[in-house]
Amino acid sequence: MRMNTQLKQQTWGFSGSFRAMASPCELLIATDDKQVAMQMLQLASDEAQRIEAKYSRFISANVLWQINHAQGKSVAIDAETYQLLLFAQQCYQLSDGLFDISAGKLMRLWRFDKNSAIPTPEILNQALLAVDFEQVKFTTTELQIPTEMYLDFGGIGKEYAVDRVANTLAQRWPDISVLVNFGGDIACPVKRVAECSPWQVGIEDPQRLDQALVSLQIRQGALATSGDTRRYIELDGVRYGHIINPKTGYPVVHAPRSVTVLGPNCLTAGMLATMAMLQGEQAEDFLTEQQVQFKIYR
Repeated sequence: MRMNTQLKQQTWGFSGSFRAMASPCELLIATDDKQVAMQMLQLASDEAQRIEAKYSRFISANVLWQINHAQGKSVAIDAETYQLLLFAQQCYQLSDGLFDISAGKLMRLWRFDKNSAIPTPEILNQALLAVDFEQVKFTTTELQIPTEMYLDFGGIGKEYAVDRVANTLAQRWPDISVLVNFGGDIACPVKRVAECSPWQVGIEDPQRLDQALVSLQIRQGALATSGDTRRYIELDGVRYGHIINPKTGYPVVHAPRSVTVLGPNCLTAGMLATMAMLQGEQAEDFLTEQQVQFKIYR
């Protein structure tokens, strides 16, 4: 077992942990076979780090870096990148342009740390000129974006990694129930058998971090949480969350503190949770229309 991973025996099996994508990552594995649990944990860690290395905007010379530095020229893409772009296109269309991965240049202007400052209207307006998914042209093998545009897969990358890991584990070990939890984004494709207790998932209290406000039970399925409980700044008495409206350039106003959505897979749940945040005051109405289970805290 590599230094990055930790495996602990529990009464019901094993729990494994590692860090990737700036998040604590955890696996709950319903098996008594330590060797199998170690193999599952290592596969999860390797896959999460592969996806991070390929698509993180914080890593130089990776696939995303090459796309963003192509100076308007076409770039060759593989099938995985094509499928992610298709999903991003779906997000853009379903959200009427509010969920836009072409807003990378805009996202870079906002920092949520002690050195934070509100970008000037002039700088934001300049960045907004480079935000428009309609200008992203792609086929199964090629992608072309305008010179000034920067793509950012941050809004879907972690959820994609959860689904990839969960589905790969389910294919290799179809009889072992595993709950994959990457920073609160969760998937459990193999059903937890009836004679065993369901997995317990805590939703963090926005007012008291690291404490669960409510516990959900899950035997199969996925959930994702979006919110500004950890990434925000307060300047002159105004709270600015990290969910940016790509049409205005500013953080969404009147957004919930936290939105959790249950769905068939983590990508879908994450998309709907983020879209709900982008709806601001209308978050509850939006999710009710989608006919999904959800919890919102303000």
